Amino acid sequence: MPTKQPRLNVVLETTTFEAVRKLSKRDGVSMSLMARDLIRHALESDEDYYWADEAEKRLASLDPKKLVSHKKAWGL
Repeated sequence: MPTKQPRLNVVLETTTFEAVRKLSKRDGVSMSLMARDLIRHALESDEDYYWADEAEKRLASLDPKKLVSHKKAWGL
């Protein structure tokens, strides 16, 4: 089936291949679709870790004297 989506060839260890195969069979989807979803999930998790780390850095450098109250920020 032709597609305009970019392709990626990946070499997996046997155990990883079997895990993807079992998951795809369980969910009734192709191995390609399962691998795509697993990669997407991994990228989302990695992004969450990145932003959590950035938040920790900002929190560490926070100067309580520079904080603005909610009322003042919204002009209430």
